[in-house]
Amino acid sequence: MSGNVATETANELGRLGWIALMLTPEMGPTRIGRAIQRLAVDSARGDVNEAMRPFSGAERVFTASLTELEAAGMPARAAQFVADGRAHTAAEDEVKRVTEAGGFFVTREDEDYPERLLHIYDPPAVLWGRGNSKLLNRPGIAVVGTRHPSPYGAGMAEMLARDLANRRLTILSGMARGIDSAAHKGALEAGGKTVAVWGTGIDVVYPKENKKLAEQIVATGGAILSEYPLGTFPAPQNFPLRNRILSGMSVGVLVIEGGEYSGTRITARCAMEQNRDVYAVPGNVTNKNAWGPNTLIKQGARLTATWEDIWEDLPRQVRLQLEDEMEAAGQGASKQGNASLFEDDKPLPEHERLLLERLKRDETVQLDQLIEGMEGTLGSAEIFTALFELEMAGRIKQMPGKNYVRCF
Repeated sequence: MSGNVATETANELGRLGWIALMLTPEMGPTRIGRAIQRLAVDSARGDVNEAMRPFSGAERVFTASLTELEAAGMPARAAQFVADGRAHTAAEDEVKRVTEAGGFFVTREDEDYPERLLHIYDPPAVLWGRGNSKLLNRPGIAVVGTRHPSPYGAGMAEMLARDLANRRLTILSGMARGIDSAAHKGALEAGGKTVAVWGTGIDVVYPKENKKLAEQIVATGGAILSEYPLGTFPAPQNFPLRNRILSGMSVGVLVIEGGEYSGTRITARCAMEQNRDVYAVPGNVTNKNAWGPNTLIKQGARLTATWEDIWEDLPRQVRLQLEDEMEAAGQGASKQGNASLFEDDKPLPEHERLLLERLKRDETVQLDQLIEGMEGTLGSAEIFTALFELEMAGRIKQMPGKNYVRCF
């Protein structure tokens, strides 16, 4: 066996070895990492056959004896599953299914594995994905929040994600209802890149109504990511575990609305433990979902109202990288759309200005209330025209039941 062929075979077997252990009962990310490390140490010491010397990493899983597997810290049931070949068969089947589904997988030893993720306590042994695997090492901001946001929260998530994506930051989120979905949509509106980290297999869309959103993410150069094999259903315990990946892959985590006992709080705690920057959009103190970001701000999170609050706080090397990319593309950070909470880009026609003043950022107003409240000021035809123009300009949004809310 030539050196090149041996190395290539070893690499292929190594990747298969990581997947085999992920599919082995009683084996999690931490236990897998320790087992592979111990098997590699045995190889380095010379405790393997000379013929198997090229196979000294994760590929040793397939050549180690039952005794060696148990000595590497694998429980008896897991060691038996590997030793009798069932893990190898399961891994080959999984690779075939992933390939047929148009997906990919990366192990901790692969170049495309997110480098930032390697520095957290328990990085996933394997990541399954669809879309652009090269995106996984791009600088990104995780945007998290409640599944039941106020119109203000959803609008802020979409606006900030759009502005940050405009500046080539990848937007990471979990594609759940509410804030997550709004963040992904904001990035897509900007023509930017976004990564959705799921708590299911990459072939199980959850929630189902986000199927179109998932397809848009992949079609526009983004990625779907999961540490779970194909076919994994949305078990409740998967989502808190998923949150450590969101924070671990990111430069910082942006929190927009979240209650006292929520997944948002878990993600923020993960970010702090992983030494990631935490940003929070302040909320109305009468809204229970404002507890999360407001408390985080008290604890030292950066109060965030516009994209500048995050941009100015980015690590210097990250900011310089993004600025160089924008300059090469003929754009600059200051030349992008600078949507703000407090100012409009240009003067509005009088009928649009009057109507916009009637709308709120944190509460919807019903159409009949608008018409009644503006009687004597604007006629119904002027109101309908203003609503249409403001909605087309992205300044307001129509909600179900002909309710309207101000975006910024």
